[in-house]
Parts: sequence; structure tokens; C-alpha cells
Amino acid sequence: MTLRLLAVHAHPDDESSKGAGTYAYYRSRGDEVMVVSCTGGERGDIQNPALEATAMADRDMAGLRRIEMARAQTLVGFEHRWLGYQDSGLPQNDETVPVNSFALIPLEISAEPLVKIIREYRPQVLVTYDETGGYPHPDHIRTHEISVYAFDAAADATRYPDAGEPWQISKVYYDRIFNFPRIDAMYQSLLAAEPESPLLEQLADVRGWMQDRPSLATSQVPVGEFLEVRDDALRSHASQVAPDSSFFFWPNALQRAAWPFEDFQLAKSLVETSLPETDLFAGIANDSQGTA
Repeated sequence: MTLRLLAVHAHPDDESSKGAGTYAYYRSRGDEVMVVSCTGGERGDIQNPALEATAMADRDMAGLRRIEMARAQTLVGFEHRWLGYQDSGLPQNDETVPVNSFALIPLEISAEPLVKIIREYRPQVLVTYDETGGYPHPDHIRTHEISVYAFDAAADATRYPDAGEPWQISKVYYDRIFNFPRIDAMYQSLLAAEPESPLLEQLADVRGWMQDRPSLATSQVPVGEFLEVRDDALRSHASQVAPDSSFFFWPNALQRAAWPFEDFQLAKSLVETSLPETDLFAGIANDSQGTA
């Protein structure tokens, strides 16, 4: 049985900061991975002061982000689909979400193309965000909502009858990659090995504001061999990430020693599995599981 993972993300670049190591790992095993970007990231600001393509970003951010996404896709080796909705932007203060943006499209409308993708691709595993979106961006929250909605709808033959034969996804995971135990493990490892490292202060700061977050991860994917691929994929999104960003690019030697994993929370499972897991496909038997 071919194992297939579907990852649903809000914008191009989210797939690289939130799971590229996992996708590279499963591709190395011969499994199939598809990433869906719900929006084109059109309303994203330039986050890299040294961006060479600043003129294009000012003129055509949507076009630039398609180019960046194609680079990341090539590096990691996943399949990719655009859902086709407009970036909602990140409203500030009393601003409202722009009309016709992704966050405002009714779910029963915006979910149909995702249901069609699920029924065509037939994944056993779906990865997305929790109900908070990971952070309060309207597109991230909507990505959770559309993923949960499509999970149910894709399996129901009475819904979207023109979107293909129904398909039941077996497991749903939420991204928990940026978590306190990971940061703490890196801090403790660096403190023991290099107590004078200037990186300690930064890790201590992040550790401080994350320490009260609950640890919800149930499943760890071993990505130690794929950290460079992950970083290269993220750097492909140069409009959004500075190549030397210390927030994203911790030393890979430190990560391999302290926490060579990407973490996820099992949110729903229709198969038996034992927690904690080291494989998102754990419990999925080589039979007809997944058919409606």
C-alpha cells in the first residue's frame, strides 16, 4: 500500500517552517507527500531587508511567492497544490479582513477544492494546525477549520458528489514543532557544552516566554538527517525569511544532539496506535483502510 501524507498550510513558506524535515524524511522512505497552500501569500510583507528581488516583491508579491514555492518544492520533493484563495493579511488594531479573502469565504464553498484534492490523492494522514492556527493569523485559523471540515466531508458520499469518490483519512495531526521541551533541550545541551556561547541568552529568552505553554506533542518524526534540506527550503522563501535569521536557523549540530525531531499532536485517529509515536503512519495497516 502506498502511504500518502497531506499537509494543509495557510501560505507558501509555512510548509518549510512547519514540517519540511518531516516531508523530506517520508520522501526518503519512498512515501508520497502533498502540500496544499490555501492562499498565495499575496499580502505578505517583505521580511528580509536584504532581499535581492525587492523590486519584484513590490510589483508582484504573488508571482514572487510562486517562484519561491517552486524552489522549496524541488528541494524537498513533495507534490504541491494551490487552493487558490486570497491571502487575508494580518489585520492590525481595528482593521478588518479584506473582502473576498480566504478567511471570509464560507466554509462550504472554500472546502470543496480541498475535498476534491483529498478524494483524488487519497491520503491516510492529514497534517494541519490546531484551532488557534498556531498563532492568531486569520488564514491559519481558517486553515484549521477548512481541514477539519474537509476531513469529514471527503468521507461522506452525500456531500460534494461531483468532487470524486469519497475517501476516509485515517489520522489527523496538529503541528507542535515549536515547543518548550525542544527549546529547553537545546538550552540545556548548549549550557553543558558551551556555557559561554552567545546563543545561550537568546535561547534563554525564548525558553522564558515559552515555559508555560503546555506540551501537547504525541508523535515525533526523526528529521536529524534532513535539517539542511529543511533550512534550504525555508531560505527559498527569501521574501519571508532572512537567510541568517536566528529565530529559524538554530545550529543544526545542536539540534541533532538535543532534539532531532519534528513534533506533532495526534488529534484524531480511526486506527489503533500506541502513544507516543515515532511514525505518523503508525497503526495504518496494509489493507483497505481509508476506503469509504
